Amino acid sequence: MPEPRSGPVYPGSDSGQFEGVSSVQSRPSDAQRRYLSRGLEQPGGKLPIFDVDGRQIDRKTIESCVERGWAEPWFANPIKSNWLICRLTPAGKYILMEGINK
Repeated sequence: MPEPRSGPVYPGSDSGQFEGVSSVQSRPSDAQRRYLSRGLEQPGGKLPIFDVDGRQIDRKTIESCVERGWAEPWFANPIKSNWLICRLTPAGKYILMEGINK
């Protein structure tokens, strides 16, 4: 018997479309939404390391988006190994579009 889920379920999550993300645990904060939305316009959904003012994005913001399945690590930077370079996931796109449509 499957375990009960909390929160709304992503369409297609049972088919693996969102790679293991089955429900929304929370809505993105303003900082998370700003970070994630930048990936909508970038090739491959690449997410920034710096905000529009040139300040480094808080690592906690990036890590929390990864933990929720909205972003995923993309590749390791050989020069700056402490930088977490990520891209937007289908679940991240969905959570952004859900907010736009409400």
